[in-house]
Amino acid sequence: MLRPDTGLVVRGLGVRLGGRALLDGIALEVAAGEVVALSGVSGAGKTTLLRAIGGLQAATGSVAACGQPALVFQQHALANRLTARDNVMVGALGRIGFWRAALRLWPRAERQGAEACLVRVGLDGLGARRADRLSGGQRQRVAIARALHQRARVLLADEPVASLDPATAEGVLGVLRDLARRDGLAVLVSLHQPELAQRFADRLLRLEDGCLISM
Repeated sequence: MLRPDTGLVVRGLGVRLGGRALLDGIALEVAAGEVVALSGVSGAGKTTLLRAIGGLQAATGSVAACGQPALVFQQHALANRLTARDNVMVGALGRIGFWRAALRLWPRAERQGAEACLVRVGLDGLGARRADRLSGGQRQRVAIARALHQRARVLLADEPVASLDPATAEGVLGVLRDLARRDGLAVLVSLHQPELAQRFADRLLRLEDGCLISM
């Protein structure tokens, strides 16, 4: 059982593809309320590690988290024709089922919850705007709000600001840091900008040759 102050514990995680070890014996912990930044050269396995922790990549070892971790992808993974609110409500699929979601038979409580998540990421009043009419930074905030609507206590963010300008990137990372501080979420985020990692993260880790190194 996890301690109350621990959001994520990974032990001995390994991933092999085509007979080659991409990740080997990865061990890490992220406390509730903590932001941990993950760096490494392109191809080091950052995305693979986050997908393995999130259950989207087959792996050996163990992952213990406060509920199912929620993934925030670099390219947002939003449905352009849906509103910001509808994209956030996709986070409730596990609670209401696919068919109710497909028919947009959202319970009132879920609609209110989606709006509350948008407010938490600074998008108050934009729930009715289509995703393809949002800026890059706003789209990434919608993706974070969707993860919140999953009621996840662990957020895994894969290069969430790679395609954003510096000011917008700082705003998005500020949202992640505030959610960790205010709501006690455990946040593991991969970043290729060392200066941003140093400013917004509590700890820095680096992937090299399939292994994790503290910085």
